[in-house]
Amino acid sequence: MSGPIVIWGAGAIGGTLGASFIRAGEEVIFVDNAEDHVAAINEKGLTIEGPIFQDTVHAKAYRPEDLDGTFERIYLCVKAHHTAAASHALVAHLASDGYVVSAQNGLNEMTIAQIVGQDRVIGCFVNFGADYLSPGVVHYSGKGAVVIGELDGRETERVLAIYRLLQGFEPRAILTDNIWGYLWGKLIYGTLLFATALTDDSIADVLANQKYRPVLTRLALEVGQVASANKIQPQAFDGFDPTAFSPHASAEETTRSFDDMVAHNRRSLKSHSGIWRDLAIRKRKTEVDAQVLPVVEIGRSLGVATPLAARVVAMIHEIEDGNRALDITNLDALEEAAA
Repeated sequence: MSGPIVIWGAGAIGGTLGASFIRAGEEVIFVDNAEDHVAAINEKGLTIEGPIFQDTVHAKAYRPEDLDGTFERIYLCVKAHHTAAASHALVAHLASDGYVVSAQNGLNEMTIAQIVGQDRVIGCFVNFGADYLSPGVVHYSGKGAVVIGELDGRETERVLAIYRLLQGFEPRAILTDNIWGYLWGKLIYGTLLFATALTDDSIADVLANQKYRPVLTRLALEVGQVASANKIQPQAFDGFDPTAFSPHASAEETTRSFDDMVAHNRRSLKSHSGIWRDLAIRKRKTEVDAQVLPVVEIGRSLGVATPLAARVVAMIHEIEDGNRALDITNLDALEEAAA
């Protein structure tokens, strides 16, 4: 496929990927709802800061309502809870033989497919560290897993082309026939990140805290049980092994996975999650209803109880609404729900 790559959502993930594609010689168009971000990119370019590479790249940027034309390659990089609205907006710009790559957190491929058609959606898993800093500026803080795959596991020409492009961004990128396994693996890990975001402590500090490992283990186990009931085999990535949180895992396996996650996060300049930044810095809604709540709902439909995951959703809402402070004692309250 040819023509420009459209990056729909030019924040942390979209900005970082788009800049890499431009550096690789691709023409990129950025689309974003933030008028000041769009204006900054058009006036000065998009600046990438951080330890991986520093550069200012230049590309056209538009608000969704100002974009014209149809395109074969669209990367959807918006927050998970904006997926449906963004998909409805972009479908008019998607060529009949085009595709949407969901470079997001969660199971958004299902939502996108309902709007644009399943044959025009490609699954994508990303775990690199990045943050939106200010209009026109994104911080790329740490490398992480990048995985691409057709939803039905086939190896097609288009997914091979995407894979080669992503290898330019992350040489260790993976082409998989089990993209749902990676997405569910990320859901298990992501649910743990939501738990760490209940506190002001860093990801690594929370995961290293022996006091809270039992409740975090039970939380991860809930998500893994829902995946298993849904006939999904979650995949490992970046030191996180979902099998370490299965009912049959030994204490040694679980401890080793926690230690590996701590080591991975200690190496990253991104000490806190984007979830925590949404709550503590940007004071805005998180992706909890688009990431953790579906686990609760799918679990309910399959007869799998998820009381801890449901409690995390409720507590994140309380923080969003200003009714709960960020504090490590929130994990004590979570533990009470386990009891």
